[in-house]
Amino acid sequence: MKSDQERVFVVVDPTASEHIALQRAIITARFRTTAPILYVFVAVDSESIDTRASNDSLFKNSQWFEDEIHAPLKKEGLDYQIEISWSSEWQRSILKSANRFGADVILLPIQKKKKHTLRLTFTESKWKVLKKATCPVILVRPGAAAQRKVILAAVNFQGIADQQRLLNANILTRGKWLAEHYGAELHVVNAWKDSMNYPDRGKLAKETGLPSKNIHVVPGYTDEAVAKTANEINADLVIMGTLGQTGQTDTRRGNTAERVISGLDVDVVVVNTEYQS
Repeated sequence: MKSDQERVFVVVDPTASEHIALQRAIITARFRTTAPILYVFVAVDSESIDTRASNDSLFKNSQWFEDEIHAPLKKEGLDYQIEISWSSEWQRSILKSANRFGADVILLPIQKKKKHTLRLTFTESKWKVLKKATCPVILVRPGAAAQRKVILAAVNFQGIADQQRLLNANILTRGKWLAEHYGAELHVVNAWKDSMNYPDRGKLAKETGLPSKNIHVVPGYTDEAVAKTANEINADLVIMGTLGQTGQTDTRRGNTAERVISGLDVDVVVVNTEYQS
């Protein structure tokens, strides 16, 4: 972090009836000793929204901005800027503006899961934001807990490649920062399937500096292990990683990451190997 005053980049979809990322930024600011600076980015994701003129939700007047954006921020006395983008490249415009702002974190709203399915409505452009962002991205869910009291970091200490080691370091760095700044309890989970490749609990304890009760080595697939542990400890926030653009091709989605996100009902912080902790 550059300073105690975090620079928070908040994505707002003007076609949505509820601005959950903006709401989360406002609520979590109340728990901070030093209030963050907010950069509110208003833009439409053309991959997931009907952009034809027949869609009435695409049209907003100045009163909408006053009521939906300015009023709640002014009420909290927060320092903020607003940017409106009409670029058709939603993902690239987010990354470019976030870098220009010097964002410490990006808050990205995601839609609820549909009934009878584990898949999220998660467009390819959102995956590109996760993989290419040079700061952590928080996927904000409707109805998730506002206060961060219990944080779960999902790591993979069996991985020996440099990319995986960097990813583990980035996940733990962000977890410790969040725990410190929100007065939360940090836990770590490491899934395993192969008994010949069992995670080193001693290494986990040494790397994290956490008590043994906060370290969870769980058998099974990563998504199932993370969801199970998050439920058992009543986690308010989960931190996970995905390889950045140098780790996988731009068009390849992170299947494990997608399953982990799909299996959770809390906000998820995603870091990648582009983020230098």
